[in-house]
Amino acid sequence: QVQLVESGGGLVQPGGSLRLSCAASGITFRLYAMGWYRQAPGKERELVAQITRGGTTIYADSVKGRFTISRDNARNTVYLQMSSLKLGDTAVYYCNALYASSYWGQGTQVTVSS
Repeated sequence: QVQLVESGGGLVQPGGSLRLSCAASGITFRLYAMGWYRQAPGKERELVAQITRGGTTIYADSVKGRFTISRDNARNTVYLQMSSLKLGDTAVYYCNALYASSYWGQGTQVTVSS
């Protein structure tokens, strides 16, 4: 079955950095667009960044210049490098795989706090 397993979340101070990873199994990874979404308490889930199978990337305006999405097709893994973290980046971050179907990971908590 399809599994997307996120890791790398945690508690970080404002201005700090984290790298999230999402390891995929059960799909032909190279065919999928991979994305990171986040959901803060009381808010809707929103797109943070996406990388197509061809390597094209898109970012939410709120994270441009601070976050970088990348993928390693040999490892079936997508990454989100987050820098200059702000209090407003606190959320549960979800990995998404999109092709003919859409799959979600279980989420990883990122908390930015002093």
